[in-house]
Amino acid sequence: MLHNLRDSKELLLLCYMEGSQSSVYCFRYLATPLANALGIRDKVRLTAEENPTLEKYFYSQTRNPSQADVRSLCKKTGWPERRVEVWFRRKRNQDRPGLRKRFCEASWRCGFYLCAFLGGLLALYDKPWFYDLKEVWAEFPKQSMLPSQYWYYTLEMGFYLSLLLSLTFDVKRKDFKEQVIHHVATMTLLSFSWISNYIRIGTLVMAVHDSSDILLEGGKLFNYAKWEQTANVMFVIFTIVFMVTRLVIFPFWLIHCTWVYPLERFDPFFGYYFFNIMLMVLQILHVYWAFLITRMAYKFVFSKQLDGDVRSDEEEDDSDSQKNIKHKMNHINGAMNGARDRANGH
Repeated sequence: MLHNLRDSKELLLLCYMEGSQSSVYCFRYLATPLANALGIRDKVRLTAEENPTLEKYFYSQTRNPSQADVRSLCKKTGWPERRVEVWFRRKRNQDRPGLRKRFCEASWRCGFYLCAFLGGLLALYDKPWFYDLKEVWAEFPKQSMLPSQYWYYTLEMGFYLSLLLSLTFDVKRKDFKEQVIHHVATMTLLSFSWISNYIRIGTLVMAVHDSSDILLEGGKLFNYAKWEQTANVMFVIFTIVFMVTRLVIFPFWLIHCTWVYPLERFDPFFGYYFFNIMLMVLQILHVYWAFLITRMAYKFVFSKQLDGDVRSDEEEDDSDSQKNIKHKMNHINGAMNGARDRANGH
């Protein structure tokens, strides 16, 4: 049976790729009407003026010039500093995805994580190693692969591969490099565990990760829809689940299972060290993201408002600064008062 499953791997992967593309279109067509129903609209963005000098500097040098660079560009363009700064802010905003695109992407990921997590539970709930981690290594390496495990792996590997390939097209976040490392490490772990028949521990690792990712993407959806109370509740639940699954269950149960229990049955080998090193890479990333979440939770507790995903590259305000606005308003009010006084004969 295992031989037949592996012989049909290429055909099933092809079917999955076609099905995955259909799923993306399905979620797109579902997410767009949902965004319309929730009143999610992109902000009206002011277009940056055409300026070859600034555009060349923007794409070849940096998107965030220093004050010295701004002054240098002012000499080349003949523009005042304020105009150059506004141009760069508008140009950066033009390259950022709109709110509707972020909503559609979060909808797709939330839907997949929910289906994958439920599917993982169905594949694991009746397995002895789901309740006793020592059973993960029973009869290893001669463990047969079940159809449910095969499909679970195929879907997860295809999804993470799609995330890795689409990073340059999706919403770019501040932790872009960390995401690349995470997806590469995840793909390496899944591929290596498939080859080495670490299937049982691999399914457990995937289920643990999917549990909190559902809440993360769901919270984003409510945040984009301006359902602040619901988003706040989702964020609190996500924080608790993330801390428990990524900082407790993952290191103290799963890594302990791969680090300690194998030595009770056989001597360590290359796969033992390699697999545990990759798990530790994931754990380091978990600690990093836990720091970001903790910082976000701190702001939430004291400001009572959820600012959004701290990893996101937020849209900047390309309008005048508050100081300039206040100055202009005072000037306008003064002119209006003067006109009114003159009209009254003062």
